[in-house]
Amino acid sequence: MALTRSRALALLEAAGTSPKRARGQNFLVDPNTIRKIVRLADVHAGDHVVEIGPGLGSLTFALAEAGAHVAAVEVDEAMVRVLRVEIADLADEHPEVAARITLHHADALRADWSTLLRGGDRWTLVANLPYNIATPLIADLLDGVPQIGRMLVMVQTEVGERLCAGPGQTAYGAVSVKVASWAMARIVASIPPTVFLPRPQVTSAMVELVRHAEPAIPDGVGRAELFSLVRAGFGQRRKMLRRSLAGLVLPEQFEAAEVAPTDRAEDLSLADWVRLTRAAGMST
Repeated sequence: MALTRSRALALLEAAGTSPKRARGQNFLVDPNTIRKIVRLADVHAGDHVVEIGPGLGSLTFALAEAGAHVAAVEVDEAMVRVLRVEIADLADEHPEVAARITLHHADALRADWSTLLRGGDRWTLVANLPYNIATPLIADLLDGVPQIGRMLVMVQTEVGERLCAGPGQTAYGAVSVKVASWAMARIVASIPPTVFLPRPQVTSAMVELVRHAEPAIPDGVGRAELFSLVRAGFGQRRKMLRRSLAGLVLPEQFEAAEVAPTDRAEDLSLADWVRLTRAAGMST
């Protein structure tokens, strides 16, 4: 059930609505790109997939056709109405596909994930995320929803680079450290603006995040304490750590952590931040 640009326009017109900039809505309307995302998602019959911001359902239906059970989470009431009609129409011709789709009218930033993800122990997030919520949403899911073991998300290229960056790279920042503490992240595809309705002014990237099998932050090192240092360091990223972390880390504690006080925040790996947290006596 491929969604083309003309089909998307017809659905929006029939529903008396249009893409909302405030919700970051840019709908996928290229069948080839949709098929590519499903291949990259590597979902199989019986897999459990959660999709955030399904919009007009282009990716939703393709994932269900691949055999996945899809929990689609949509906050926009107009899109929910469109999806309900489309799922009902799908049920007339392909009831087995429609039966694999569960539509939730909910705000992903405030959702009760224990309820939404009932029915599966292990989930994959596959989503064309609304640009305006992508970074905080990914961080929240990594922090609080361990059932999601893998993510394949479309975001602005600039955001994707921040999620995947390592020490010394221009895009490296606090969110990069956050991601590294939970998962391995990489950009797996670049997506042009031409495949969206409306066309954004930026390119997009597909980012894969695979949750670590074992915690990257050792027991005894508090996440809250570690990230208070990280935020302080990146809050003044042009300054040397002895300035940006003044009052938090003493000279002898830098030495104990084997971190140079003349370094800047972007020079430190997650392991460096762990040692610095311990040396500063901020462990739990």
